[in-house]
Amino acid sequence: MLKIWGRRNSINVQKVLWAVGELGLAHEHIPAGGSFGLLDTEEFVALNPNRRVPVIDDEGMVVWESHTILRYFAAKYGAGSLWPEDPGLRARADQWTDWTLADLQPTFMNGVFWGFYRTPEDQRNWPAIRKAIARCAILFRLLDRHLETSAFVAGDGFTFGDIPAATQLYRYFELEIDRPALPRVEAWYESLKSRPAYREHVMIAFDDLKGRLAF
Repeated sequence: MLKIWGRRNSINVQKVLWAVGELGLAHEHIPAGGSFGLLDTEEFVALNPNRRVPVIDDEGMVVWESHTILRYFAAKYGAGSLWPEDPGLRARADQWTDWTLADLQPTFMNGVFWGFYRTPEDQRNWPAIRKAIARCAILFRLLDRHLETSAFVAGDGFTFGDIPAATQLYRYFELEIDRPALPRVEAWYESLKSRPAYREHVMIAFDDLKGRLAF
């Protein structure tokens, strides 16, 4: 059976679990990382020498790095749905996946979520936080303009390319920070909230992370 290691409140693990939910794959979830530990055990290091989650073992095929896992699942199990048959649509899904990795997630998760939410109030670097919030606004406006022409990032259908950026949305819209008007991103978010797998795996309370720089 497919096995998935990671903690449910990890945004990268949420991407993987969301994809599994969309595909309806039977799996065993093994809590790992944070307070669950396991990352320094010999067994886990043999799976991922980087000592990070998520990691999957799909009947002997071990894969780590969340976006690589998304592509693997989509290619193997999601032909015609998560994995578009058209190479052009696949390229669009790929570019927004890579954009999230290179631009959106580092700015939001490192600069805003960690810098603001996970850092105790008396330790916050407000100039850096404000800069990250402003940069997030620029990036989300860019995505908002893209969504003028399609319902999802790769076109009219939901693909693996929606998952990386959309996993950020729940935390972004729940935080008490300034946000620009993002009508198309907000419409996209509302459509995603109707998906059972999104509600189950992404819309998870994260209060336990507030003011905690370590687990």
